Amino acid sequence: MEFLSETAIIAGVAIITGGWITNTWMRMKNGYPLENSWGKAVYPKNDQAVERVKLLTQENAELRAELGSLKDRLGNVERIVTDSGYHLTSEIEQLRDKSEAN
Repeated sequence: MEFLSETAIIAGVAIITGGWITNTWMRMKNGYPLENSWGKAVYPKNDQAVERVKLLTQENAELRAELGSLKDRLGNVERIVTDSGYHLTSEIEQLRDKSEAN
């Protein structure tokens, strides 16, 4: 009887340990964060992930700068197009085109 209870305890510990290992492996495989003993997420630090975040942050800053310069250029184009002198110039050109066609 004593042998049976020891075997049951060992089997139970083995099943629980195997389940924990399988659960951890599946979480890592599918990209879920690991948890510590208090249930708080623990993200493994690897150099590849840190480098990728650094590159993405740098690219984001470059794209924001480019977007800012494009907004400035678009503002200048809008100001030129809505300027009354531009409309006057285009009307004069239209009148010249009409007079040359006649």
